Amino acid sequence: MKTHHIKIAAMAALALSALAACSGPSDPKAPSRENFEAGLRSFLADGNGEVCLAMYDWPIDLTEAEAGANARHAVQLPVFEKLGLVKSTIVPVPRSDENPDGAIKRYALTDEGRKYYKAHAHKGRDGSTHANDLCVAQISVDRVDSWDLDKQQSSAAVSYTYHIAAAPWMQDPDASRVLPMVARVIKGADGSLKMRQGFALTDKGWVAVPGAV
Repeated sequence: MKTHHIKIAAMAALALSALAACSGPSDPKAPSRENFEAGLRSFLADGNGEVCLAMYDWPIDLTEAEAGANARHAVQLPVFEKLGLVKSTIVPVPRSDENPDGAIKRYALTDEGRKYYKAHAHKGRDGSTHANDLCVAQISVDRVDSWDLDKQQSSAAVSYTYHIAAAPWMQDPDASRVLPMVARVIKGADGSLKMRQGFALTDKGWVAVPGAV
């Protein structure tokens, strides 16, 4: 009877030891949900989760030609003014084909609009650089859904669902109308839309990398 008790105690000790080993630190180089989610949290919190509008430099001038052609700024800026984010003034300029009446409409950020003008470094294809952008939402990771590894298992394309914190004025129907892609991303936070992010395997583990996947 005594020997039986000793065997049970030994087996219990081994089981606890195995459980402790399983719950220890995971391998950062393993292609696991845990590692990819940790990498995404860090990457998105470091400014890469911002949803921005490529409106880098203010004030923005709207020519008569742009207004007549319903260019992007001609559609969006009047709505932003209605929402209190910008204020417009008429500025005289030399007459030209773009400004036959010799005037442009200049939009400047209001105090409210400047709340959304954030540090957000960007380098264009032409080599131009910008330090700031008008940003309207912040994405954070909900859960990694799946991942695809390359043949060398040194890079991965990770698919994930997300949470989003959007500017309150994005609830305005006109804001959704003139920013349809942003509105789609906001709606997709219900799980109907998944984001994809590239990862590279480094000496320290899996690291998210900027750029299209």
